[in-house]
Amino acid sequence: MTEVPSYLSPTGQEIIFLLLGAVAVGSALLVVTTRQLVHAALWLIVCFGALAGCYLILTAEFVAWVQVLIYVGAIVVLLLFGIMLTRAPIGRAADLDSRNRPVAAVVAIATAAVLVTVVVDGFRMAYAPLEPGGGAAKELGSSIFRNWVLPFEALSVLLLAALIGAIVLSRTDIRGRD
Repeated sequence: MTEVPSYLSPTGQEIIFLLLGAVAVGSALLVVTTRQLVHAALWLIVCFGALAGCYLILTAEFVAWVQVLIYVGAIVVLLLFGIMLTRAPIGRAADLDSRNRPVAAVVAIATAAVLVTVVVDGFRMAYAPLEPGGGAAKELGSSIFRNWVLPFEALSVLLLAALIGAIVLSRTDIRGRD
């Protein structure tokens, strides 16, 4: 059995992982709190980039590159494309504020507290040493296409429906038959 290291003397990998995690959490908070839609998309890129860095630290190089190529490259471009296509307001809009910020903040903090408590309690004594090669494409590909085919395809249909919905909403020359 391997000896579990002390949490009082973190390694360089663990420090970088924690810093990237803090960047990911901070940019995710900025995604949901910014009032500018394009800025939210840009903060989303920072969040996804920090997650890709976390995957690199965890020696899952293939997953890190998929994170960069698919999420940063495709999803954010799709989001920006949808913003442009629907002619969504770029700046602040006073009529979009529901004035429920205090209630939303309390619910968000309570949810975060419950999630942190469950994760810390569930993984208090868990330790997995970092071993290179855990993110190889062969094992990951067989896992995805053996166990996760249906959710993978459902996600692609959902993204296609969102793109078609954005096109339909942006077109002013399409009218419903009365």
